[in-house]
Amino acid sequence: MSASEAAAEWDALARTAAAPAGDEETELLRELLCFELDGTPYAVPVERVREIVRMRAITPVPRVPDPVCGVIALRGEIIEVVDLRLRLRLPCAETSRRTRIIVLHGEDGRVAGLLVDAVNEVLRLPEDAIQPAGAGDSESVAALCQREGRFVSLIDLERVMDVDGES
Repeated sequence: MSASEAAAEWDALARTAAAPAGDEETELLRELLCFELDGTPYAVPVERVREIVRMRAITPVPRVPDPVCGVIALRGEIIEVVDLRLRLRLPCAETSRRTRIIVLHGEDGRVAGLLVDAVNEVLRLPEDAIQPAGAGDSESVAALCQREGRFVSLIDLERVMDVDGES
């Protein structure tokens, strides 16, 4: 075996070892935290979620936009809480044992909380399962996906967290 034949054989061996197992391509999955509002499923990207906390006393703050419930103290940090029901113009509801505050990282480094009815699960979906929202959809919905025969609305966090601007 010549040196060039040996090099070609090693090259082929290296390509085989570097290829993914099986013939199928490795598919990228998106992870979404799925939660409920008024019985309807919504989701946010998992990478934006810092933590999920149980409902606690929210201190009202005067002269803030309506969707802002107030603030909570979380390990010495003051976090603004936005009632996602009010932000999406859904009817108000009493809090329950399932009510949660999803603490999120904003793209601008800001941390804020979203008050939701319940947190359900983490969805793992292929990227192509997530479709852009139609023109008639809410301005607060960035995309849609299907889960068990129901549509899940992926929230546009930048618009939802911008409570000073009117959507």
